[in-house]
Amino acid sequence: MLIQRLKSKIHRVKVTESALNYVGSITIDEDLMDAANMIDGERVQIVNNDNGERFETYVITGKRKSGVICLNGAAARRVQVGDTLIIISYAYMDFEEAKTFEAKLVFPDENNRIA
Repeated sequence: MLIQRLKSKIHRVKVTESALNYVGSITIDEDLMDAANMIDGERVQIVNNDNGERFETYVITGKRKSGVICLNGAAARRVQVGDTLIIISYAYMDFEEAKTFEAKLVFPDENNRIA
């Protein structure tokens, strides 16, 4: 049996940009992606702490050390620059593996940098 389990989380990052006229997704600083074990194109859930919105999109690699968190396309309508987000990814895994799997949890500073 496979179950879906938390794989990684970037906790409390600030939205730095939004680009409505883009093809969609969330651009994330590559340092944050590496720390959270996320990859380009990966499906993620976005939780907006400021307005309660929850939605899904996919990751686009952003410039390393930029602190960029940019919502693109329709997702840009769900946030404001300065909003605080939690970015979550999940993985399917065997039930026994899931019992011992340790998710990558990242807690960036106020500038979206690894503390």
